Amino acid sequence: MHRGKGMKFVGDSRIQDRSERNTIPKDYSEYPGRTEAFWPNFLLKEWLVGAVFLIGFLCLVAAAPSPLETQADPNNSAYIPLPDWYFLFLYEQLKFEYAAGDYVIIGTVGIPGLAFGALLLAPFLDRGPGRRPSKRPIATGMMLIGVIATIWLTYESVAAVDWDERAEYSVENAVEHEVDESHPGYETFVNNCMSCHGGNLEGEPGLGPDLLDLPHTAEVLQEIAVEGIGDMPPGMFDGTDEELEQLADFIIENTSTE
Repeated sequence: MHRGKGMKFVGDSRIQDRSERNTIPKDYSEYPGRTEAFWPNFLLKEWLVGAVFLIGFLCLVAAAPSPLETQADPNNSAYIPLPDWYFLFLYEQLKFEYAAGDYVIIGTVGIPGLAFGALLLAPFLDRGPGRRPSKRPIATGMMLIGVIATIWLTYESVAAVDWDERAEYSVENAVEHEVDESHPGYETFVNNCMSCHGGNLEGEPGLGPDLLDLPHTAEVLQEIAVEGIGDMPPGMFDGTDEELEQLADFIIENTSTE
């Protein structure tokens, strides 16, 4: 009878396998070309890649500065604030019926909370060992839904904005003109005219024209303030005759941009 012939080996679950317990892992040097030391080799490469991207980003910012808008004016009711591009998809989402108004809590907390919560749970819901997207259907599906929804909502938000009108609020197109706030007619101007004609007489898009370089005399300005002109209805001024004279003098003295 040959050695081992006819013998069967049966495993017993009650006996623990201690053959690989407390085994010291092999050194990375035994796998040449497949691994390297974390410090300093791998970490140094990460720092170099990060430095290249940081320098490139700084050069981009220096070459194409962010298109800033003028300082916020609480008296301008025609201005609609617009968030930065990376929040435009959330801004667009709030335009839907069940994400705004009485349901604003759903649009601001509910939907974003569910979306980001699903992304956090994706690794736990799909625990497959494969790296190919086809082998990770849950994680891949969640990722695609998130990316497509973000791109579509951002596009819809950008397409709905009148960028030519918003250009009037840009820093480049802002009128650099300051008024004399110590003038006796300044307070009257603030109470009667600032909401439509701007804090520095520069005008507000959609509300009132600028009052710079006007050819009118003080008497004509007083008449316009009381009786109106063009799209400006009568009765806009509310004050005494003395305040009306001070208002006209204030506009004339502060209207020149020279």
